[in-house]
Amino acid sequence: MTRLSGDWLEAPATRAVCAALRAGGHQAWFVGGCVRDALLGIPVGDIDICTDARPDTVQALAEAAGLKQIPTGIDHGTITIVSGGVPHEVTTFRRDVETNGRHAVVAFADTMDEDARRRDFTMNALYASPEGAVRDPLGQGLADLAARRLRFIGDAETRIREDYLRTLRYFRFHARFADPQGGFDPEALAAIAATLDGLETLSAERVGAELTKLLCVTDPAPALACMGQVGVLGRLLPGAEAKALAPLVHFEQATGTTPDWRCRLAALGGGDVGQALRLSKKDAATVALLRDAVGAMSGPAELGYRHGPVLAMQVILLRAALLEMPPPPDAQARASFGAAQVFPVKAGDLPATVTGAEIGRTLRSLESRWISSDFTLDRAGLLGEH
Repeated sequence: MTRLSGDWLEAPATRAVCAALRAGGHQAWFVGGCVRDALLGIPVGDIDICTDARPDTVQALAEAAGLKQIPTGIDHGTITIVSGGVPHEVTTFRRDVETNGRHAVVAFADTMDEDARRRDFTMNALYASPEGAVRDPLGQGLADLAARRLRFIGDAETRIREDYLRTLRYFRFHARFADPQGGFDPEALAAIAATLDGLETLSAERVGAELTKLLCVTDPAPALACMGQVGVLGRLLPGAEAKALAPLVHFEQATGTTPDWRCRLAALGGGDVGQALRLSKKDAATVALLRDAVGAMSGPAELGYRHGPVLAMQVILLRAALLEMPPPPDAQARASFGAAQVFPVKAGDLPATVTGAEIGRTLRSLESRWISSDFTLDRAGLLGEH
């Protein structure tokens, strides 16, 4: 039998939650991402536990064990139990009764098998006991995970019509967990193409959150390219295309630049992505700045001076990706050099005859001369003619 281990599994706080459920004669199984990630040897984040206990029973067992419980999703069977300061989402086994592509009407179930059949992908339908014994109720998850093969559970189109966000989750999970050499599952792509209209029912917030997560993956370029080919990207961001994303990722890796999802989003183009994805004002402004700075064609040093070395490098790499040419070899050094410069002239340095709106115009003109001199002109040299 496959077994997993890890500090998270042995943590007293987590063991206390499982013990509380079992003390009432109920099951406690880790499920989904924590099991998948542990088997893949990557850090475990959120800890999800499922049980045959109904929500009110979960609450009572938590209180009896002296654990804080929060009814975060009680209508859908989820109670958050806080143990040792760590939140554990405990959800009753469920089965879908009715779905409309955005919300599901669920009924509580008594078995793991029923719970597994309502999940999205085979690699996410894996369970583990508190002792680490792994269960694969569908008989597909372990093999697919070992092969890094992402597949929907059962009929792909049916799974998507239950929740159209699963289309975006498919591409994100493929980018993060699937073997890139294995390509995309033809059945999944056919189902996605047949359900494109359903994407319009998703809120901009849900789409934005999912697309942001995808852009944060180490290399989202193949997934975004496939999204473009199948028609998903155009539905989400009219006018967007993924052509520049692959070279951008390559340049990020080649220069050791930390990826930024906003820069990658800017590489996709399209219309008002801030509105389409309900981005925060700050994130929308950053995407707009990146796009504008690319078109301004300022050199690396000027970009560093105006925007700082980090944003400057993002502009430089984005520009290189869009132009399909490598960035200047000294781009990082020049951006850092520019970021360290301080304009030597202040308004008080100008002659008294320069007043009103002319002050701003004069300072901008002097700053332009200073930048053109590669920041070599000093205060005296700039003010010599005034």
